[in-house]
Amino acid sequence: MTLRPSRRLPPHAPGMRIGLYGGSFDPPHAGHRHVALTALRRLRLDRVWWTVTLGNPLKDQSRLAARSERLAATRRIARHPRMVVTDIDAALGAVYTVDTLRFVLRRCPGVRFCWIMGADSLAGFHRWRSWREIATRVPLAVVDRPGWTVRGPRAKAAVALGPSRVPEVRARTLPGRKPPAWVLLHGPRSTLSSTALREKARAPMRRL
Repeated sequence: MTLRPSRRLPPHAPGMRIGLYGGSFDPPHAGHRHVALTALRRLRLDRVWWTVTLGNPLKDQSRLAARSERLAATRRIARHPRMVVTDIDAALGAVYTVDTLRFVLRRCPGVRFCWIMGADSLAGFHRWRSWREIATRVPLAVVDRPGWTVRGPRAKAAVALGPSRVPEVRARTLPGRKPPAWVLLHGPRSTLSSTALREKARAPMRRL
């Protein structure tokens, strides 16, 4: 059965602090949940909206799992009273984050949004479509990932946005700040990787 995507957004109200967490989630795993929980707690967010994308235009999508499968799996991983999984990207036909942001911000005036990403995504942020516009539309919450503690903050976009970096001790102020503003959140890290999980799943089973 094919799920029909909906443009209907989760409940919200002016003044709410909401983190947007987008990705192909192919497959979603506990590391994704760790990133979302870290942002939820450290930024004192009211909600985290996971957005399951149509796919990452910077990666090979020839073996991308069906949207319905990724959506269902992400809902299982993100099960939390203050988290909700949406398929707004599919409803809009949006391939790029900037298009989703334009729609959400237009539909939700007064909501204090921020964008959540891992430090590995920050390293390639300068390759995203209209990344400078994204940075001027919403504050960015970057959660540390194994192997990216140093490389992430040294990447092209991070250096360009250096003057707008918020001290980690003031992370909870991020959703209320006027962008550009970003913070790097340190703490326990998950070593799980969607790429590694896909490769493991595709590996031929060994004979006993």
